Amino acid sequence: MTDMNAIIGSHDIVMITLDTLRYDAAVLEEANCPNLCGSGSWEKRHTPGSFTYAAHHAFFGGFLPTPASPNKSEHVRLFHSKHTGLRTHPHTWLFDAPDLVSGLQGEGYRTLCIGGVIFFTKKVPLARVLPSYFQQSYWRMTFGVTNPRSTEHQVNHALKLLAQMDETERLFLFLNVSAIHGPNHYYIDGAKRDSIETQRAALRYVDGELGRLFAALRQRERPVFCLVFSDHGTCYGEDGYEGHRLAHEAVWNVPYREFILA
Repeated sequence: MTDMNAIIGSHDIVMITLDTLRYDAAVLEEANCPNLCGSGSWEKRHTPGSFTYAAHHAFFGGFLPTPASPNKSEHVRLFHSKHTGLRTHPHTWLFDAPDLVSGLQGEGYRTLCIGGVIFFTKKVPLARVLPSYFQQSYWRMTFGVTNPRSTEHQVNHALKLLAQMDETERLFLFLNVSAIHGPNHYYIDGAKRDSIETQRAALRYVDGELGRLFAALRQRERPVFCLVFSDHGTCYGEDGYEGHRLAHEAVWNVPYREFILA
């Protein structure tokens, strides 16, 4: 059980959402993802939202995916807003702000966002909402779902930002990985349609690129606490359903990991 009151202030924090990654696809690729799963396995959790916009609003409010168990009493939330009147655990970090990101900013963290999917593009007012939580937010066409090398470009930008930071400054880095979101068929030569197999191939690609980011983070002055999870899954024809923003277990079940980079 992680005591977030011992983490906040002493650790840099990295939150990575693997957009649209299904739990079953993640588990099937554990052995092929040394960067994401080298220190442990995925935990099965339920997302608070069936598509990116809804899920990320919850995440930035401190509502991360919850364990896929009917026993809610055993779940200790890492973050919780103060003054709600609800009972909290001593290990939960309480923030006195409208959202987790500005709460961390109030603790001296530099908050950085590297967007991926459409809700981070800042091209229209709706797509500026989620990036607006952060002191610095970035999106490029090369970060988006149509670029087969999107994670490479996102990691390159993260490395550039890290190089510009003072080592003594606390870091909260958020990365929305777009590569696993459709279209992902181009990660398997000859594939014409997205499928669980092409999503698995996309995850292998993402894991390979994240290795460079993790290596750079290990060089920072503080230890790094990582949160990596999916915002929702997606359907590839199960029970006749395609896509997400719908109620199906392939959408609601997501992989979750938390770990300290070693």
